[in-house]
Amino acid sequence: MTQRNETNEAGYRIAAVQTVSGPEVEDNLRVAGELIARAADAGAMLVALPEYFPVISADEQAKVRLREPDGEGRLQDFLRDMAVRHGIWVVGGTIPLEAGAQEKVRNATLVFDPDGRRVARYDKIHLFGFRKGEERYDEAETIEAGDAVTVFDAPFGRVGLSVCYDLRFPEMYRQMGEVALILVPAAFTRTTGQAHWEVLLRARAIENQCYVMAPAQGGRHPSGRVTWGHTMIIDPWGEVQACRDEGEGVVVATLDPRRIAAVRDSLPALKHRRL
Repeated sequence: MTQRNETNEAGYRIAAVQTVSGPEVEDNLRVAGELIARAADAGAMLVALPEYFPVISADEQAKVRLREPDGEGRLQDFLRDMAVRHGIWVVGGTIPLEAGAQEKVRNATLVFDPDGRRVARYDKIHLFGFRKGEERYDEAETIEAGDAVTVFDAPFGRVGLSVCYDLRFPEMYRQMGEVALILVPAAFTRTTGQAHWEVLLRARAIENQCYVMAPAQGGRHPSGRVTWGHTMIIDPWGEVQACRDEGEGVVVATLDPRRIAAVRDSLPALKHRRL
């Protein structure tokens, strides 16, 4: 095992995985494992999976049945094993963990370092609700909201965790403080993604003067659901460094701390804040 924690003048390679998950957990884990391996082979030292990477089903109770206690279970073992096997940081999109309410889950992002240690957990705070014609979503029916903003320290700096619908709440990102990278694993719908996904991601990068990486679900799922995809990595000036529109795949780019410093030096907006 080789830990990919070293850097060079080019910066740090980071990768976002895009999937089109279905109802079969083992199939989803196999695909996720293959894509993580591809990202590691491309030199990525941190790889992030999308929201709901283990399961997307027409049956909303599927994720409730799949929930695991905090600290044990095959989904958590999978993420830990991937980190150790490839010597990388793995951000586990989201997996369902046990909630206080028996009939609900916590939609949780877990982070494992190259030694397999879990270094962070974030539970999605903002729960998506949407109605337009026949299209309807209400995450609160099966998900219990988290209540804490989460950041962790990576070799290149601090990383802020968020999930999908959180993207619409900029005040949450301000609470993270100054970070080098914001992660936004997501399963944006086609309707909302086509209208708002890229502009919101670029806005979060610009206003926080950091990189944003958003691994997404992207395509038509066996359940009939259509997700927007467009997994992307954005730099602190709001420029898209890499993007995958649809289908399974990996997006890789370089996080350069010098780029962050240059943007913040030339336009010190974070220091100019008064509110």
